[in-house]
Amino acid sequence: MSAPTIRRRDVAGGPDDVRAMQRLCERIWSRGTGWHIGDMAWGRFQHIGREPEWPTAIWERDGEVLAWAWVRLPGHLDLAVDPAYPDLAAEVMDWFPTVATSDELAAGALSNDTHLIAAFRAAGFTEAEDVHRGTLSTHDLTDVPEPVVQDGLTVRHMRGPRDVERRVEVHRSAFEPSRVTPDSYANVMAAWPYRPDLDWVVEAPDGRFAASCLVWWDAHNRVGELEPVGAHQDFRRMGLAGAACRAALRAVRDLGAAYAVVASVDSNEASSHLYPSLGFRPYAVSVKYVRQRTPA
Repeated sequence: MSAPTIRRRDVAGGPDDVRAMQRLCERIWSRGTGWHIGDMAWGRFQHIGREPEWPTAIWERDGEVLAWAWVRLPGHLDLAVDPAYPDLAAEVMDWFPTVATSDELAAGALSNDTHLIAAFRAAGFTEAEDVHRGTLSTHDLTDVPEPVVQDGLTVRHMRGPRDVERRVEVHRSAFEPSRVTPDSYANVMAAWPYRPDLDWVVEAPDGRFAASCLVWWDAHNRVGELEPVGAHQDFRRMGLAGAACRAALRAVRDLGAAYAVVASVDSNEASSHLYPSLGFRPYAVSVKYVRQRTPA
């Protein structure tokens, strides 16, 4: 009997598709891979109506996902490939130009995702400067102090739908301009593995949320990921984002996390100071590879 065939399936990116993509991220997770299950939930559901801008495909065998690819039009590729099947990275690179619409094609991975970088180079891509270069950092959670905030402020986790409007307000202020809306945040809250007790905020005396930190729990690998973290513009430089992070880290540690990770953009001065101050230490950087489209 012949071995089951690996097939590519183009998907719309709904909750079932994202869950399938998360299963691969969960199965191959290490500090040498770029995608945590929380990245998938946040990245795919924080916005509404962008699915037509995001061609997505899954490579699977007998229902097991071995690779996936996500193109952010006009021409940026994100991907995950099981290291046991490195040849699938070449198939992803062949598929990428068939859906991208720009003349310049770009692909991203971690600096230690060697099987992906080999596929980029084999497909004619070269490393390029990246103004959005990110650093991944890790925290072993052995020492996470209790959060301390000024009198009148309260550190707590989300209490469900009644908090959504304020949760969106603090996020939009922190990441202005932002396309996150109450409806899209409700989609995030409905996605696996979101938990309101891992979505932490600092509440001001007037009821506004001054800072926030959402941590995603991967129980299989015992690792949490912070994504996203921010402070309202009216409450900057008060240490409140750090307080929200400490509360989130302690919560995921209490669930059994051995460590936590976070990704930050190098050009973001606030995050480049925040995470080291909390005890995070860098372990990898993102890399960008580009190629000009070959004329037809």
